[in-house]
Amino acid sequence: MVYVNNNLQSIKEMTNIEILTPNEKEVEVLTLFYNRFYDLFDEIVNDSFFNKEANIRFFKLREAFSIYKELLNYEPIKAYIEWMKKGGRPPLEGIIADDLFSFIRNLLLHFPIFNTWDEVYINKNLATWSKLGQIDKFLKKCINIKIDGKSEIKYRIWEKDKNEIKYFSVNFPEEFKDNNIYLKDIITEKAGMKFCIALMREILDKQVVNADEPKIKIMSQVYFPIKNKNN
Repeated sequence: MVYVNNNLQSIKEMTNIEILTPNEKEVEVLTLFYNRFYDLFDEIVNDSFFNKEANIRFFKLREAFSIYKELLNYEPIKAYIEWMKKGGRPPLEGIIADDLFSFIRNLLLHFPIFNTWDEVYINKNLATWSKLGQIDKFLKKCINIKIDGKSEIKYRIWEKDKNEIKYFSVNFPEEFKDNNIYLKDIITEKAGMKFCIALMREILDKQVVNADEPKIKIMSQVYFPIKNKNN
């Protein structure tokens, strides 16, 4: 399959940059990455996936994040992410799709010592043991990420095959000192992974001609503003 952008004009208008169709080298790489990502998507969103051993699930999830991170280097996708961050999508969704997902990939790549999602953690010592890198940079940044003073961002996701709505939250860490920050507390494995893989696919599908409708769709952020006490 050849993957090219199916909405070049709108992407150009959104990002204000010139976007061309992929060259021969890009088509070869994109085809391999996209085909593998879609295989993983179909496997991960299936409920039978969570009947597999926890370590098998973990390796599949790690692979999905790695492929997605590589594709973020593709210029049209990078431009789309920047458009998201400038207000093209709901608040902080660009941060989630780029910074948070990149943090998770980096954490899993640079600390290949865990076997399950719930085991994975990071703290100040681990993040800075050799140098101040992207993991440390993200954690310093994310403790200040808030909507109405809260670090929790709520979502609704729709599972098409079940005709079912599920609620899910992303919880940015509020402290980065000597405390252990567990990945499961930022994003839970089951509902969280369906959310992650669905958001990844929404972004990657922007580059696909006649992309199929995914089984899981992110419906909206669930946002409740703080009410004035006098109201």
